[in-house]
Amino acid sequence: MSLVLVPTVAGAGPAADPADPRALEQAWHRCLREASAHQPPGQSRAGDERNALDECKSREDALVASLMTRSADDGRTGTVWARTWAAFVEPLTAWIGGLRH
Repeated sequence: MSLVLVPTVAGAGPAADPADPRALEQAWHRCLREASAHQPPGQSRAGDERNALDECKSREDALVASLMTRSADDGRTGTVWARTWAAFVEPLTAWIGGLRH
């Protein structure tokens, strides 16, 4: 007899409004928390993080697309876009670092 583990879809919750970057960010963070919670024991932290990010890739893509569309619509420069993106990546990095402790 063999046991087959089927991962649950972390992004299976309600879809966020594609026009609202804040809602998309919250959905992505929620997805990452859920995905991290069901990682197999004994796996490296880096493996846990990669798996969680992979599971939530569609949420991340939706957030990035929304931010890029929004910045193109409101005429922000690439420098402002980079700072905006950093505002999302830095909290995520801190959150993942918190999971390690």
